[in-house]
Amino acid sequence: MRYEAPSQSVWRGLALLTLSAFLFATMGVFIRQASHTVNNETIVFFRNFTASIMLLPLVAIHGTGLLKTHVFHKHLWRGVVGLAAMYGFFYAIAKLPLASAMVFTYSSPVFIPLIAWLFLKEKITVRMMIAAVLGFGGVLLICRPDMAGMGFISLVGISASLLAAMAFVTVRSLSGTEPVIRIVLYFSLISVTISAVPMLWAWRPLNVEEYAWVVGAGILATLSQLAMSRAYSLAPAGRIGPAAYLAIVFAGLWAWILWDELPETLAVVGIVIIFLATLMCLDKPLFWRKITRRKGTLPAR
Repeated sequence: MRYEAPSQSVWRGLALLTLSAFLFATMGVFIRQASHTVNNETIVFFRNFTASIMLLPLVAIHGTGLLKTHVFHKHLWRGVVGLAAMYGFFYAIAKLPLASAMVFTYSSPVFIPLIAWLFLKEKITVRMMIAAVLGFGGVLLICRPDMAGMGFISLVGISASLLAAMAFVTVRSLSGTEPVIRIVLYFSLISVTISAVPMLWAWRPLNVEEYAWVVGAGILATLSQLAMSRAYSLAPAGRIGPAAYLAIVFAGLWAWILWDELPETLAVVGIVIIFLATLMCLDKPLFWRKITRRKGTLPAR
C-alpha cells in the first residue's frame, strides 16, 4: 500500500511541536538528574535503547514491511546528525543550568529556514527570518547565557544546534514519502546501534534510581520525537520551527517548580517575544480567513 503524505496544517503542526517541546523540556529534567552520577555515553545509549524497545512492537504489528524504504540514505543521515546533536545537547545539560542548555538546543530554528531553503528549496520570506531572529532574541532574554567562560561548552552547544536543524529539515524531506513511525523507528535503530559502541568501555552497573532517570528520559524523548516528526510532516519547517522555542519556557517553569527559580522581568519579556515570533510563522491567508469568516465576509466551508 502506497504511503500518502498527510494533508498540510500549520495550526496542527504548531500544536504538535508545542507538545514535543514540553516533553523534551521534561526529558531535560530527567537527563540533568541522571547526569549527576551517570556518564554521557550511558545516558545517550539508554535514551536510544528505550526508544527502540518502545517502537519494536510496531514491527510485529505491522510486519517487516514497515522497514521497507527507498531512501535509507536519508534515514542514515538523519540518524548520524541527530545522534551527534544528542551527544552535544546531553553534554550541555550536564555542564550548564537546564535553561542555558536549552538555549543552545532550541536555537536550531534560527538555522532551519536557511537549511530548508538550501536543501528542500522551501520558500524563505522576510517574515520567517524576522520571526527566527526575534525568537532567538527572546531565548537570550530568558536565559541570558554568560558566554564568557563557557568556551568549549558553548562551541559544543552551538554545533549541536546546527546539527539538530539539519536533522529537523531531513525529517521534513522524509515525511513526503515516509510515515512518521518509520522515520522515528529508523532513527532509534540507527542511533542505538552507533551509541552501543562507546558502551564497550563506558558501561558500569546502574542502581534503581539511575535506571529510572535514564529510562524515563528515553520514554519522554520517544514521545517527543513522535510528536515532532508528525509536526514537521504537517507544515513546512521554516513556518513552525520557532514554536520549538517554547521548550525554553517549559524548562523555565520546571526550574521554578523544582528549584524555586523565579523568572526575572527580562525573562517575561522574552516569553512574550517567543509567542509573537511563533504567531508570525502562521500562514497569513489562513489566519486572515478565520478572522474574516467570523465577520461574515467569507463563506464558511
